[in-house]
Amino acid sequence: MYINRLLESRLRKFLKGGKILVLYGPRQVGKTTLIKHLASSFKTSRLKLVSGDEIIYRHTLASQSKEELAKLVGNLDILIIDEAQRIENVGLNLKILADNFPKLMVLVTGSASLDLAGKISEPLTGRKQTLFLYPVSFEEISKTFGRLEAESRLSDLLIWGSYPKVFQLDTKEEKESYLSEVVGSYLFKDILELEGIKKAGKIVDLLRLLAFQIGTEVAISELASNLSLDHRTVTRYLELLEQSFVIYQVRGFSRNLRKEIAKTSRYYFLDNGVRNALIENFNALNLRNDIGQLWENFIYIERKKYLHHRGTRANIYFWRTYDQKEIDLIEEKEGKLSGFEIKWKGKIKKTSREEFIRSYPNSRVDIINKDNYEGYIL
Repeated sequence: MYINRLLESRLRKFLKGGKILVLYGPRQVGKTTLIKHLASSFKTSRLKLVSGDEIIYRHTLASQSKEELAKLVGNLDILIIDEAQRIENVGLNLKILADNFPKLMVLVTGSASLDLAGKISEPLTGRKQTLFLYPVSFEEISKTFGRLEAESRLSDLLIWGSYPKVFQLDTKEEKESYLSEVVGSYLFKDILELEGIKKAGKIVDLLRLLAFQIGTEVAISELASNLSLDHRTVTRYLELLEQSFVIYQVRGFSRNLRKEIAKTSRYYFLDNGVRNALIENFNALNLRNDIGQLWENFIYIERKKYLHHRGTRANIYFWRTYDQKEIDLIEEKEGKLSGFEIKWKGKIKKTSREEFIRSYPNSRVDIINKDNYEGYIL
């Protein structure tokens, strides 16, 4: 069962000679499946798809030799390199390809370690275009299976998330086992390898604390105290987890520092299923007391997917004042502000909406709930 990925059209658009197209994404998110599907659709025999896992190609692509690389690319039109983070000096070799084979179109995929280790950023300055593959979006489900089917899967998306493999599993036990494996075997692999951390215990504990604080500001000093770690270590772990596509940070929005809170942050998870695996809770919605957090995390990440698929650049914040007025999500696009209150059920606090619009007269504030959410993520 192949789920059509909206990013495929953008990959086609940006794949061109003289530029290296880099596709990032967490492990298990479907990068390999996507590029294989993309490769099969090109009407050219002059295409090669190789993997950094294969020793013969890993050696050639690490050679830093124009002659060795020429043996690989020959008269190819397109070269696709999967798992590029496994190739030593991959950035320098990609630069050689871009400089010496200007008509060659190159697409590489990589997990977080490709960039965390600084393998490509500096060598490919001005020579690369980067795209990001998220877990499957509600929009992709709707386009693949139909809107009614997507709607029927909403509760599953809140509980199990949207890693591609989840859609291939039938039973609760299979899904729970898979997501537990993702958390245990894949989620921290890049961080542990690059930082030389032997045990992920403290990182798991940190993520569990964050999982219970979705939608609220996080105090690093409090996290440090609970984990018996210093402030600097917690800050570093948070940075690494964000760079590894596990969580993302949202800062407070402010242009009036006297009444608005701006120096704190909230953290959201890239996938609800991963969040639930971390806290070991896959109960049905009617048995949970955290539906509001699941819903807010789901809408946050679906909005990010929605914007990314359209190539829309937007700064994302939350907004809160010292007298407890708040808006869950603020998007700043081309100087315009749009606010969203995210509610599973219930109404927006009228005073919060009025206060925000009074502070920013040309803005708007909408409520996203379970009755109208499709209009904001499709």
